[in-house]
Amino acid sequence: MGPTASGKSDLAIQIAQWTVEICPFRHPRTLYRHPRESGDPEKSINDVSSIDQKTELQKSPERFPCEIVSVDSALIYRHMDIGTAKPDKTMQAAIPHHLIDIRNPNETYSAAEFRKDALAAIHSIETKQEVPLLVGGTMLYFKALLYGLSPLPTANPAVREHLQKIAESKGLDYLHEQLLQVDPETAKRVHPNDPQRIQRALEVYEITGKPMSQLCKVQEKDPFPYHAIQIALMPPDRKILHQRIKIRFEHMLKEGLIDEVKALMQRFDLHADLPSMRSVGYRQVLEYLNGKIDFETMKEKAIAATRQLAKRQLTWLRSWPDVHWFKPEDLQGIKKFCQEKIS
Repeated sequence: MGPTASGKSDLAIQIAQWTVEICPFRHPRTLYRHPRESGDPEKSINDVSSIDQKTELQKSPERFPCEIVSVDSALIYRHMDIGTAKPDKTMQAAIPHHLIDIRNPNETYSAAEFRKDALAAIHSIETKQEVPLLVGGTMLYFKALLYGLSPLPTANPAVREHLQKIAESKGLDYLHEQLLQVDPETAKRVHPNDPQRIQRALEVYEITGKPMSQLCKVQEKDPFPYHAIQIALMPPDRKILHQRIKIRFEHMLKEGLIDEVKALMQRFDLHADLPSMRSVGYRQVLEYLNGKIDFETMKEKAIAATRQLAKRQLTWLRSWPDVHWFKPEDLQGIKKFCQEKIS
């Protein structure tokens, strides 16, 4: 776990290497939970140590008795590689990854679907007597997986069509006002220009007669059937994290993020309301390609949005139970902690 650009990917690789030493026998009921990105926050995102680790993995992938389950709402999308910092083919070949490239960018994927798929992936890894390593920063997915889901109703096509017609005839502002009347708590949390979340909240109210905010406070009793060792990375300094975020996005632009989004636009019917296009970086590049903002504004907005994402992730983590905090560079401390937990 950890905010974006905190060093999750390198740590996942490092733990994969450690499993040979600290798991000489199998621990089918022990899970490591970690996040993705690159190593030492003082270094650039092209950290040589990261490249060396991936090369070593490619040489001898059979040494690592673990598989990664991605807990990242952006990595589920096919063809969205650069802007999501998706693990490359070398790393995916060395360490099997689950829940990556499972949806097209014009499709949706719910927390309920994630929980079902993640539990299936963990079970599959266990049957091979290997270690599941959960890697990501989508805290809503972690919450759904570890603590169960709120008893929200499934989608109702008739209600959705009705709400869509109202949105088309009276506007999204009208729907947001309606939501403010029946569920002010959710209305204050949802942006007035977010049609998917506004209509979903109204749909839940239409079906159940209860505010979505009230239902979300109730967790179904469906406990996680494993013991999770939860590790979170805390960047030592906000300025360093912000600098990493800036360097990371500039690197994505150099790697061809704009061309990637152009290709997506040609292949799929994309618009800003799709969950995939709400991913930081993609939304801003889409605005730029649609002529709504200039290049420099796009860069500024993308970097600012990524900083806000990191802030939200840290807010989640600070109130998260049973999590153990480490600095990204404290590899020996993390290794010792893992050894103690599974010994």
